[in-house]
Amino acid sequence: MAMACRVAARPLGLVPTMGALHAGHLSLTTQARCDNAILAVSIFVNPTQFGASEDFSSYPRSMERDLALLEEQGADLVFAPPPEEVYPAGFDTWIEPGAVAEGQEGEVRPGHFRGVATVVAKLFTIVRPDRAYFGQKDGQQVAVIRRMARDLNLGVDVVTMPTVREPDGLALSSRNAYLKPHERQAAPVIYRALCAAEQLWRSGEQDALAVLRSELLVESVDYVRVVDAETMVGVDAIGEQAAMVAVAARVGGVRLIDNVVLV
Repeated sequence: MAMACRVAARPLGLVPTMGALHAGHLSLTTQARCDNAILAVSIFVNPTQFGASEDFSSYPRSMERDLALLEEQGADLVFAPPPEEVYPAGFDTWIEPGAVAEGQEGEVRPGHFRGVATVVAKLFTIVRPDRAYFGQKDGQQVAVIRRMARDLNLGVDVVTMPTVREPDGLALSSRNAYLKPHERQAAPVIYRALCAAEQLWRSGEQDALAVLRSELLVESVDYVRVVDAETMVGVDAIGEQAAMVAVAARVGGVRLIDNVVLV
């Protein structure tokens, strides 16, 4: 893969994924196909970003279907390595993100962003993209990767694409496949809470938990926070920099995350 990327035409756009592709992923590949001479896509369920009690073993996998979709999208290169190729025996070098990774997901899922940053750094090194494409749904992940690329002079333009949603507002996610029919019906409460948080924020209030608590299938709420969209530090008022309302909650036991950017 590394050699194929080094001799490929430029510019080269990379869309890193964990597979189980949906319309959100395809919005990234569509944009990358338009922007670049070469479209590369990685499919790798990264074990190091999952905690011991998380869903690595059960994470949706659909390689044959994914490859067919990417062929339709006109992907030139697909990188789908086994774990031992990415993390060979004796691997012991990690990227430790700073403050941008401490709150929200970093607080609830210790070590998650170390795994994310490390695997993305490896993908950037192997593929050598000019641009890399990520979805805004994983807003803190985007901020971590953008900071890493800038701080380490990786020479990759990190492109963020808008969250793709179902008609009822639910953000597309591979983990939506876990939802049972009645849970799927309840899941849009996450987006309703974000919209309520945005309205409350603009009127000087910040508590949107009542919206989430109104849905009986919401088992727990990890956080609802307004943060600076670049630094992920909590903010008390909208300033010149974009802010982001982020939420993580469990609907019927399925953990879902989402956010909206306040501009």
